[in-house]
Amino acid sequence: MTNAPVHSVDLELWGEGDFWLLERNNTPEMTEHLGGPETAEQLAARHQRYLALGERGQIYRVVLPGTGETAGSIGFWEHESNGAMAWEAGWSVLPEFQGRGVAVAAARAAVEAARAIGTHRYLHAFPSVDHAASNAVCRKAGFELVETIKFEYPKGSWITSNDWRLDLLGE
Repeated sequence: MTNAPVHSVDLELWGEGDFWLLERNNTPEMTEHLGGPETAEQLAARHQRYLALGERGQIYRVVLPGTGETAGSIGFWEHESNGAMAWEAGWSVLPEFQGRGVAVAAARAAVEAARAIGTHRYLHAFPSVDHAASNAVCRKAGFELVETIKFEYPKGSWITSNDWRLDLLGE
């Protein structure tokens, strides 16, 4: 592994063998802005939801071109926003790959994947207002800051988030 900046990534559809990545990300540091680590049962349920998304979204492993190293995950799923269905995006980059542009490259690739599906006009991301890195990813990947909102995540827990939106039609 090098520490060189990353300008592009490959997205590989989430598969049965990717459960390890959920386990790797399930640390207090990696889940600080997501309500903390999940139980083994919650991780197993998340993995099954990822596998069963079908037309309701896509989850990917983020892979570095040339090396084949897995750097994290990214995906999008259906979400109701202001009475209309849209995509919601989320990502996670393993600590050893952070700070090199992986999340921005992955977000740009996920935008293209969502655009190609053509189901919804908008792709949203809802990072907490105090998660500087994820807010920077949104800005650098071309999302527009719509507003600050109260967002429920995880279920039963309300956080103050920024609503970032990207128009997949480019209008």
